[in-house]
Amino acid sequence: MRPGVAGALRALLFIFSSTCAWYSGYLLAELIPDVHLSSAVYTIQSIGERPILKAPAPKRQKCDHWSPCSPNTYAYRLLSGGGKNKFAKICFEDELLIGEKTGNVGSGINIAIVNYVTGKVIATRYFAMHEGENSGPMTEFIQGAPEKSLLFMVTHDDGSSRLKENAKKAIEALGSKEIRNMRFRSSWVFLAAKGFKLPAGIQREKINHSDNAKNRYSGWPAEIQIEGCVPKESS
Repeated sequence: MRPGVAGALRALLFIFSSTCAWYSGYLLAELIPDVHLSSAVYTIQSIGERPILKAPAPKRQKCDHWSPCSPNTYAYRLLSGGGKNKFAKICFEDELLIGEKTGNVGSGINIAIVNYVTGKVIATRYFAMHEGENSGPMTEFIQGAPEKSLLFMVTHDDGSSRLKENAKKAIEALGSKEIRNMRFRSSWVFLAAKGFKLPAGIQREKINHSDNAKNRYSGWPAEIQIEGCVPKESS
């Protein structure tokens, strides 16, 4: 074949190939929907990546416990006061029995009495121990609690200066191991049962003394707390 004819055939073949390539691209563009370049790049980059799983927000528990109490128990949390603006709190079954929001917390020893069988609040009071003669009325309040009662006690500010012997004996009779160790502005929390026994492993009492070298607040020790789950009366 002569060189001129061969060149012409190569040119025709090139034109034919180019036309086919253009037409194939045209058909492909018509068949594939429009996609932004950035989306296409993101899709390519995402291939092989592991999906990000987000953990659900933790569910709030009664009395702000870290873990829930079982259905057949009562949740409780006792928090002593700390400093002038950190008021004591008593929470039972997610109800604030004593605290700043309820307006029934005060300087001294704060006490809440709950019916163990029904879980209903019987009475709440606070007794100043820095001034006045409130040790006697507090002793009567404690001794007047009905059988099968839960008693919750927390201090705010001073709970010892005017605490008399009869009051100490009444609290000791409920199982307190620390009431005679109370000092000026000691932080103290105590859970007691009247007419029944609490489980041996339950958190019942805690104390923290004022120490100028260690106090969190000026002249005040850090607040302390106990929490737990009291088994309900078996039916």
